[in-house]
Amino acid sequence: MAAAASPATAPSSFPSTRKAPLLSFRASRKLRVSAAAASADPPPAFRSVTAFAPATVANLGPGFDFLGCAVADASLSLGDTVTATLDPTLPAGTVAISGITSPSHPRLAERLSRDPLRNCAGIAAVAALRALGVRSHGVSLSLAKGLPLGSGLGSSAASAAAAAKAVDALFGSLLPRDGLVLAGLESEKAVSGFHADNISPAILGGFVLVRSYEPFRLVQLPCPPALRLCFVLVTPEFEAPTSKMRAALPKNVALSHHTRNSSQAAALVAAVLQGDAALIGSAMSSDFIVEPTRAPLIPGMAAVKAAALEAGALGSTISGAGPTAVAVIEGEEKGEEVARRMVDAFLSVGKLKATATIAQLDRDGARVISTSRLE
Repeated sequence: MAAAASPATAPSSFPSTRKAPLLSFRASRKLRVSAAAASADPPPAFRSVTAFAPATVANLGPGFDFLGCAVADASLSLGDTVTATLDPTLPAGTVAISGITSPSHPRLAERLSRDPLRNCAGIAAVAALRALGVRSHGVSLSLAKGLPLGSGLGSSAASAAAAAKAVDALFGSLLPRDGLVLAGLESEKAVSGFHADNISPAILGGFVLVRSYEPFRLVQLPCPPALRLCFVLVTPEFEAPTSKMRAALPKNVALSHHTRNSSQAAALVAAVLQGDAALIGSAMSSDFIVEPTRAPLIPGMAAVKAAALEAGALGSTISGAGPTAVAVIEGEEKGEEVARRMVDAFLSVGKLKATATIAQLDRDGARVISTSRLE
């Protein structure tokens, strides 16, 4: 079933200041056609493009809905992959989903819709086609899910980011990176609400600060290349839907808690810029608003955090809405011991089996990993 991708004709609204030390994006929340594609229907550059987008850790403790970072492993299994292919059998300007696989999670693919308007990758692909102004070609998508659903690792954002990147590259990479973010955000908005702390790092890589939502502004936070920051990600066999975890949040916040969280979020940003791993961990562990309300909903979470810190982690918190617990370490030397202690705590206290992955900060975000030439 194909979804119509209505072409847009409005001019670009994605100016960016790329020369600033802190890369800042300002954009309208409404996705519009890019300047490069405003006057013409862009021709395809490839027959097919495969793109990868990494997992993300949102919130990072005190940064609820405005801080996030991208993480990946060397094999690129910690993320989603989308192949976008020109499909002459489809109506021009439309998207179809030809296949969904999930090698690491066999039953996951069965749960995902192939209706492009009900699938994260499909929604983002339609948005990207619209932004590009594509009117003469149909595109089919093949999605390979590397991330489980409801895990707190940005599963929906990874699908959306990879799809937006693949479709854009298929037609010559005309969209600016903030345009890709907005295409992905169309998907996030439809699936889990208007929050960009997953989709922004999934596309841009590294650490990203969502400065504001109205107007929509992003700031990339460069950290020193020498920083050897690693993330121990422990995911229990327990699903924590974002909607349920958001419903648990407090409606009112004490001024003292707001002040403490604000200072810790500011410290976290400063730590990233300075490359201070210890301060990153300390600030990440200091959320006084969101984590206290969500942790009791994830069996064993408090014990898992304590186990990580006792094993030598610099900090630990809930990744996104959970249930994944994340701990930060500098270098991989302590990774296996921290992971083992966290997995044991989930089992002994929460009665949940869990799996662990040691990942690195992913500085690249969504990227093309293969292409097929036009014949």
